[in-house]
Amino acid sequence: MSDRLRPDRDAAGATSLAPQRHQFILDELARTGQVVATQIAETLGVTHETVRKDLMLLQSEGHLRRVHGGAVGVGSLTREEPVATRTAYAQEKARIARAALDFVPLDGAIILDAGTSTAALADALPVAPALRAITNSLPIALSLLPKVGAVSILGGRVREITQATVDQWALSAVRSVRADVAFLGANAVSIAHGLATPDEPEAAVKAALLGAARFRVLLSDHSKLGRESIYRYGELADLDVLITDTGLPSAEAEAITRATGVEVLRV
Repeated sequence: MSDRLRPDRDAAGATSLAPQRHQFILDELARTGQVVATQIAETLGVTHETVRKDLMLLQSEGHLRRVHGGAVGVGSLTREEPVATRTAYAQEKARIARAALDFVPLDGAIILDAGTSTAALADALPVAPALRAITNSLPIALSLLPKVGAVSILGGRVREITQATVDQWALSAVRSVRADVAFLGANAVSIAHGLATPDEPEAAVKAALLGAARFRVLLSDHSKLGRESIYRYGELADLDVLITDTGLPSAEAEAITRATGVEVLRV
C-alpha cells in the first residue's frame, strides 16, 4: 500500500483526499503512461467507483484518456521511451523471460523481436549451440552471440530509440525467413485493437516477423495490456501464447482467451 496516502474507504474521506488521489494518478501516468483502476483503488484504499469518478474528472480536464480498465496519458498513443531507459517492471519481465524458456526448442531457429521483454529472454537463454537466432535488435544480437550456434541480424535502418532495424532491407530479409518459434513484443495490446506500436516502420517489421514463424509467443508485462497505440501489426488471435505477469487479473486473462483463443500464462 502506498505511504503517500492514508487509506480511507468512506465517501467523506475519499472526497477530502481527492486532490492527493488525483496527483497520485497523474504521477503514475507520467511514470508509466498508464494506470489500472483496480490497482489504484487497492493502493489508495478507496473503492473502484471512487477511482472511476476520479478518472472521469481528470479526463474532462484534459489530463488523461480513459480506456477499458483504467486510463492512459494524453498523447500516449505515440509515447515511446528509448530502449536504454526502459527499466519499469524489470522483475516481471524476468519472470516472463524464464517462462518463455519453456517454448525455446533445443535446436532449430527462433525469432526475437526488438523489445525489453524479448531482451530479457535473450539474457536468460542458456548456451544452445544447436540453436539459430534471428533478430532485428542490435542489443539482442550481441546478447545472443556467445550463446547460440548462429545469430542473424536483419539489415536496414537502425531506429535510435529502440535500436531495431526497420524499413525495406529488414522487410526483404524477413520474407526469406521461416522459424520454429517467434518471440514478440508490443507497446500496446488489446482485444479490440490487437498488437500495436507507435512507429509505422517498426510495426511493418513486427508484422513480418509475426508471419515468419510456425509458433508465436508474445511477451508482455501487464502494463501493456488494455492499451492501444497507433499502428496495429497483428491480432491477438494471431498468437499461440501470451506470457504476462500476475499484475493482469485472472478474470481478464480468461476474457482474452475467450475472445481470441490465445493461451494466457500469468507468471
